Amino acid sequence: KMTQQMRDLQLAQARKPPGPSSPNAAKRLYRNLSGKFRVNYTSFDEGSLVGRGEKEKLRKSYLFQSNAALFEAVELQDLDRVQELLKQYSPEELDLNTPNSEGLLPLDIAIMTNNAPIARALLQAGAKESPHFVSLESRSLHLSTLVREAEQRVNELTAQVVNEAPNADCSEKEKQLKAWEWRYRLYKRMKAGFEHARVPDAPTNVHLSVASSSSVQVTFWEPLSVNSAVVTKYKVEWSCSPTFSPLLGEAVIDKLKNLHFTIRGLVSGTAYYVQVSAYNMKGWGPPQASVPPFAIPSNWREYDGRAPRRRGQAEALDHLLGQVKTVHQHCVCHEPCKNQPQSRKHSVSKSLKHLFHPGSKFLKTLKRGLYLTAIFYKDDNILVTHEDQIPVVEIDDTYSCLLMQDFLWFTKVSCMWDEILWLRQCVTVSQSSCSCILQTRFKMLLAISQMQGLLGIQDLGQVFFEPVKDKQGNILIVTLKEVKTNQTFESVRWVPICKLQTSRKSVSSPEEPTALDTLLISVQDKLAYHQRSSHALSPGLYLGYLKLCSAVDQIRVLVPEQLPNILCHVKIRSNPNISREEWEWLQKMASMEEPVPAEPEAETSQNHLFQELQVAIKELMTLVNIPLQEAKDFRLYSQEVLDFGGQVSFLLLLPPSDDVCTAPGQNNPYTPRSGFLTLPLQIFELGEEG
Repeated sequence: KMTQQMRDLQLAQARKPPGPSSPNAAKRLYRNLSGKFRVNYTSFDEGSLVGRGEKEKLRKSYLFQSNAALFEAVELQDLDRVQELLKQYSPEELDLNTPNSEGLLPLDIAIMTNNAPIARALLQAGAKESPHFVSLESRSLHLSTLVREAEQRVNELTAQVVNEAPNADCSEKEKQLKAWEWRYRLYKRMKAGFEHARVPDAPTNVHLSVASSSSVQVTFWEPLSVNSAVVTKYKVEWSCSPTFSPLLGEAVIDKLKNLHFTIRGLVSGTAYYVQVSAYNMKGWGPPQASVPPFAIPSNWREYDGRAPRRRGQAEALDHLLGQVKTVHQHCVCHEPCKNQPQSRKHSVSKSLKHLFHPGSKFLKTLKRGLYLTAIFYKDDNILVTHEDQIPVVEIDDTYSCLLMQDFLWFTKVSCMWDEILWLRQCVTVSQSSCSCILQTRFKMLLAISQMQGLLGIQDLGQVFFEPVKDKQGNILIVTLKEVKTNQTFESVRWVPICKLQTSRKSVSSPEEPTALDTLLISVQDKLAYHQRSSHALSPGLYLGYLKLCSAVDQIRVLVPEQLPNILCHVKIRSNPNISREEWEWLQKMASMEEPVPAEPEAETSQNHLFQELQVAIKELMTLVNIPLQEAKDFRLYSQEVLDFGGQVSFLLLLPPSDDVCTAPGQNNPYTPRSGFLTLPLQIFELGEEG
């Protein structure tokens, strides 16, 4: 019985040191205790512990005390302490969902005292309501029992304090009386909170969208009024009927960090109606129908039945490469290699010792020519040779003007670091033609092989989008690769970048720095570019801006510095899918000779997309510094939606035809603000593929 449990608890407390006599005393107590709890128990004298059993007992005691501290923090409505405990311990360590002796969980106390901030913090940590409260009646009865027994205990202790003569035992009784009076008030407040509460209002902003050909997604916000009780879960229901009879399915959402749900396994082309309701300790509130009221699972490709652009392309290219290799197996250029054993890969730890071997072929200084340098970095450190130099090898000492086509060819080779030996063999047979281009490219392959051999690493990383040049005729092609922290190397010399920059003795003047000096000065910028170019966008639909500018030997594309592998863009929405109905509306708008700004019907997915596009276009025009009135001549690319892996998709915004690509010498009155750069189109395509 609850009464007997409370009496047993009181007897146990009587054998312990005095408990908290007031809320302030209780507060001081659990704070002092929690300060002690934070002591790392590995600091205890382990010589005094007898085996693992004692350590396990100590650990359990440690966690039990943290659980007690959490209960007291919730009861005293100390949000800071609750958050501190939730951050310091896992839900399992805190026994977050284990009831106390009164049959209550921390979340129950937070809810019934209507402490929304603490309740939300507990919910996000995975807290649940007590499973004992299966009905409103059971919760009401339990609270009434707690209040009645606490009141009875207060009356008993009051009588004892009044009738007994002052002594040490009486002083102890007075402390117990104050503690029970405080708990009595807590239970009364919880009971009043429960009685005052009502079911929550319906959720707000319930929006339904098409997620794919077989799924729809519903998003929603909290109710405007929770009616004095925190919402602890939501229910999503769906049906093919607007009356929701019969009901096709329902799902309960009790993880409230993100208020959305995707309904999967639906039939394409069928209309589904969705509604959402909220729950608090008084029960389920009224449902709220979605806007639009229904959605039809579909994808924009169903509009004309087109297949994905890249379907099977990677496999086809692999097959083509295999065929080329097969043809070249019996080629004259491979004859010298037939009798040679297959070259084995040196271990990284062994081969990296070349960095410190005095006979290594890394260069310390540059003479007029073309060179390759590889930058390997880990955190703020960079890999250097035994002479504290960035690894550099020579490509061609007679080459003083790097043609853009040669550089772009090199960047393509960087996609095949493992095939360099095979490429060298294929190029060799053409040497007899004395083609300057082939000779240069063969020397590039030789330099790559030399760098790979000296470093013992085949993957030299990503090529920086432009070579480093100086006025002395030196040209550096730079590759960048980040070494993950969990990779280990033997006998490797890592040097902090700042130390390398300050310790290097420059052989050039500040007015005309050499390519190596320029590289060292700008190395942080290049590392930042390398890291940013591998970042991925969060899932969603984006509006991209395509702007090109041409030069004599290349076309460049405008990109943001923070994400140089992506076009200038803004996010339209979190759902990447364009439905068939939305795409049909976009096609209709694109086919108009003079588009009329007529809004689609209200409460449709097309209308919602129309509003989202209006906001996105304004934001994008501001981003790239183009007056909004100029955007009236812009147009959406209506041939396809650019799809990247199913989680990210793009609609493209194009300038007028004459302004898509700015020619050399052509005036561009609207120059983007800082934070942008232009990449060679082929480099951008390689980065985007990655």
